[in-house]
Amino acid sequence: MASADPLEQLPGDLMMWVLIVSELLVFGAGLAAFLAVRISDPAGFAASQDDLHRAAAGINTVVLVTSGFLAALAVRARRDGRRGRTRLLLAAAALLGAVFLVVKGWEFADAFAAGLSTETHPFFTFYFLLTGFHFAHVVAGIVILALIGWKDSPHSLEVGTAFWHMVDLVWVILFPVVYLLR
Repeated sequence: MASADPLEQLPGDLMMWVLIVSELLVFGAGLAAFLAVRISDPAGFAASQDDLHRAAAGINTVVLVTSGFLAALAVRARRDGRRGRTRLLLAAAALLGAVFLVVKGWEFADAFAAGLSTETHPFFTFYFLLTGFHFAHVVAGIVILALIGWKDSPHSLEVGTAFWHMVDLVWVILFPVVYLLR
């Protein structure tokens, strides 16, 4: 008979879900503030967006979504008892996370070289804070993917990939709001 407690149905660990929900709330608050300030200067925000590399951000979106897909395949492979494939898929997911960091790092370096900073315009204050905070989460996610690949238990795999999917989800929301919304 199935358990009536919905918390027992969560994959992974309750504390990871508490962390994930709290992180989503922090990103949500940042995005809400971004959108609220944007209302006061839509033309300035749109002009500032023109200084961003939308193509690089689009590539990064594909990179992270693909990475999340590979992490999901790793969970399936582990359930099937294919530990070698699990580790390979996690390594590929982490490698794509590193690709994201390289592309984002180039984007940051180019912005700084162009004289853009948190002081340039409120748009860039939010841009650097939101995407920089996400960058830190990608770093943490890569570390988690490496640890769960090394530890290789079904439970730790569920917990770690849940965090990685949160990182994907946040970027899938950040990308259109920060780079595309006019």
